[in-house]
Amino acid sequence: MFVFRLGVNTGFAINRYPEPEVWTSMVADDFGVNVIQFTTTLLNPLWPASYVQKEAEKIRTLCDAKGIEIQTTFTDAFTRLNHLTSPDPELRALWLDWFKRLVDISVIFSAEGIGSHFGILSFHDNDDAAKRKAMLTEGCRNWALIAEYAAARGMKYVYFEPMSIPREFAGTIEETQVILEEANRNIALPMRLCLDVDHGDQHSGNPDDINAYRWLSELAAQSPIIHLKQARTDSGGHYPFTAENNAHGKIEADKVLQTLLDAGCTDNTLLLELSHRERWPYDYRVVEDFQQSLSYWRDAIDKCESLREAVI
Repeated sequence: MFVFRLGVNTGFAINRYPEPEVWTSMVADDFGVNVIQFTTTLLNPLWPASYVQKEAEKIRTLCDAKGIEIQTTFTDAFTRLNHLTSPDPELRALWLDWFKRLVDISVIFSAEGIGSHFGILSFHDNDDAAKRKAMLTEGCRNWALIAEYAAARGMKYVYFEPMSIPREFAGTIEETQVILEEANRNIALPMRLCLDVDHGDQHSGNPDDINAYRWLSELAAQSPIIHLKQARTDSGGHYPFTAENNAHGKIEADKVLQTLLDAGCTDNTLLLELSHRERWPYDYRVVEDFQQSLSYWRDAIDKCESLREAVI
């Protein structure tokens, strides 16, 4: 038995629809999905504890009323910082505390996992091989401390997103496998992945590292969450799955789903992570683009399930 669930990352709401009453209604009523990955800009753990507690409980109540599951929590573009591998040890400690506060929010949400990118190095640290190795160890240590805290609060896993340049870690399939092995050696919860179909190091020298289907084939079984966006053959991504973009896109829903099946995946949440510029007309296409994209993926999943049932 396999399950492919469609959901959305809440990055679409940042500064457009910050009101919880608005974005929860959009998710349930306009998008028609019931699972989300909650992004931290909508409720930053750095804000005063009393406010965070009140807002987290409000969001949980609104999601419950709409039948929305907050499956995971995640950082976003506004918190895409060095954090757990910062060159400043005092800042690393502050970020460790920040992530523990995010665990507390995640528990109010009944989320099963908490994640981010693994860490980002400064150019100075990345250019020093010994320092880079030491910071990888430091990143694993900090993630283990987060996992220990999350395990005590009843969460199921922590996870990181492979990225696209060396100093952001995990830009290649091989390095991602190494980090997973290292991070899972001494940790209270499993370290999992959040694969992204448009990530990978273009300059690694290995064409597999920019092949979304190769990433899925090798690692999707360890990735309960997968970020979806269309990537044009002539540029990067975060595009919606509209007919125009799909005609020139590298990501084909049927091929993605078949790759997941061939990789032995049985339970993956497929999350739309679309980005719209604050420009006309893109800023006004959010709802329409999500609806078209979700329709595209629903059709592919329905087709995949029908074919699977016919074979069985």
